[in-house]
Amino acid sequence: MKTVMLTAEQTDEAAAIIRNGGLVAVPTETVYGLAADALNGKAVAKIFQAKGRPMDNPLIVHIAELSQIDMLVSEFPEKARILAEKFWGGPLTVILPKSDQVPVEVSGGLDTVAVRMPSNPIAREVILKSSPLAAPSANLSGSPSPTNAKHVFDDMNGRIDAIIDGGESDVGVESTVISLAVNPPRLLRPGGITVEQLREAIGEVVIDDAVINPLRSGEKAASPGMKYKHYSPKANVILLKGNGDLFLRYVNSHSGENTAVLSYEEENGKILCECINIGRSDDYKTQARRLFTSLRKADEGGFQTVYAHCPEKQGVGLALYNRMIRAAGFEVIEL
Repeated sequence: MKTVMLTAEQTDEAAAIIRNGGLVAVPTETVYGLAADALNGKAVAKIFQAKGRPMDNPLIVHIAELSQIDMLVSEFPEKARILAEKFWGGPLTVILPKSDQVPVEVSGGLDTVAVRMPSNPIAREVILKSSPLAAPSANLSGSPSPTNAKHVFDDMNGRIDAIIDGGESDVGVESTVISLAVNPPRLLRPGGITVEQLREAIGEVVIDDAVINPLRSGEKAASPGMKYKHYSPKANVILLKGNGDLFLRYVNSHSGENTAVLSYEEENGKILCECINIGRSDDYKTQARRLFTSLRKADEGGFQTVYAHCPEKQGVGLALYNRMIRAAGFEVIEL
């Protein structure tokens, strides 16, 4: 298969591929998504094959207008309506009881479906010209998610029909996922919309244990991104938990030519090995936007070990912690 690179203006071509059962990587404000017609089970099955993704890992369905929700869910409760009005389009996914039109390939065998409305105008235009899109991140399963078209090409060339080049993603980590199929609502994956914002909008929201810990043995993933090791480069990622002086002392005593550090701006010139800057220590939004690009840079540099700060588990920092703890295979060194 030859993978074609499309411009942001070629949404007609992208939509035609999707209507014909093909796969197109589309830009969103979070990361690039690998899109297929969400109501075509055979087309959706191709996503799992292209990514090397387990079939029991559910997918998110992307819509462009609120009216499209009716074909996907069996009920749309008041809390879902409040969240949609406040955060759609944007980086929030809501899990609801699914309709009979949603193929089992999308739901991962669950009786629920995850739905979001992206804010990216290219993604929404493709949806309006084709159908609601099942679209996980457009990368090989387990590797860092793609935040530009080059990342997608590096992983997916020859595996999918086309890629739309829509520039860099704004948010840089996948959407927040909240389940309204349980009471109280449960945060399954943190993202650009924080748990604090969700609680302000609808009241009590429980943070699922799997946000910061591995899934228990035999437990089924209720949301994308809950698997044990995820978002991971080829390099061995190790999180270091401790203050700035302890961090600097540790990485400098363990530096080497095969070692890199995801460093803060204020650490420039203080670290002896290769630094990949992810932003200021207090700027979690910039860190989130740069995280996956930084992990991919580590692989491009051929580094075997990557040290990183362990983020605080609050605000957007919780989304960073969730991604980084999985990239590290839950390896954290207390300093």
